[in-house]
Amino acid sequence: MPEAAAAESKDDLYASPPVQRVARLLRRIAEGDSVSNMARSARELGINRTTLLRLLHALQSERFIEPRGEGQGWRIGIGLITLTAQAFFSEDLVQTAVPVLTRLAGTLTLSAHLAVLDGHDIVYLVRRVPDHAFASNIRIGSRLPAHAANMGRIILANLPRERVDRLYAGFDLRPVTPHTPVTAQQLRAQLDADRTLGLAWSDGNYEAGISSVAAAIFDVSNTPVAACNVTGQSAQFAGAERRAQIGAAVKEAAREISLRLGWHNGPQSDATARHDGRPAVAPGPAKTNRGDRSWTLA
Repeated sequence: MPEAAAAESKDDLYASPPVQRVARLLRRIAEGDSVSNMARSARELGINRTTLLRLLHALQSERFIEPRGEGQGWRIGIGLITLTAQAFFSEDLVQTAVPVLTRLAGTLTLSAHLAVLDGHDIVYLVRRVPDHAFASNIRIGSRLPAHAANMGRIILANLPRERVDRLYAGFDLRPVTPHTPVTAQQLRAQLDADRTLGLAWSDGNYEAGISSVAAAIFDVSNTPVAACNVTGQSAQFAGAERRAQIGAAVKEAAREISLRLGWHNGPQSDATARHDGRPAVAPGPAKTNRGDRSWTLA
């Protein structure tokens, strides 16, 4: 029985098959299927092509999806992104983080972000940029692979190792740059280093010439529920004193947000976490500089 048919066969008097179809279609597009092959998508969703076409046009009229271009299918639209962002903004996490990250971006003149873990990805919920010519242009709702992005790394580093092992069992760790861990052993080593530092540093790990540092945010149960980071050109991170300043500020911002969420374990010990991002054994990858005025990642 196809997955779609199986889902609708459940004995649930309150289920609405048309709504379920819409939800599955939206989830499918969000996960990267552009629905450019209508016949295949209709078959896998368990509906006919006419119904699929009607759903697509209805979602477009609500701006939940938008066309990618001539014959290129569909992608999630600004209407759904805005709705999701508004829903998240009503939650304590985002409401608490916004003023802290706004202040952080202004103090360091770097772009500041908040993200949560969703499966193998992180999802951006907050973006705050300084009054500066060089700023991140990543959008709220954007997704990046958690194993490659430093906010994902620092969340994973603070989860139980067995949970991370289960999450990535059999998963294809695709490289983004030569610095990306591509085996389970490399990922464990990276997460161990991030956990020891209490910060996840990136110097060209996701995009050449861009540096970043992230810290985990914890809730009342001491669970890492999110992460925050700052990002900018590598030249803005140059020098041990500057890196120490940035690392300390990001760690303090994460601590402030965590405390406001009810976390009560106090600050991490400086004996196990250095602010300047230099591990005790080996230095990270060399920094590179570039003159771009904006970038898409963090």
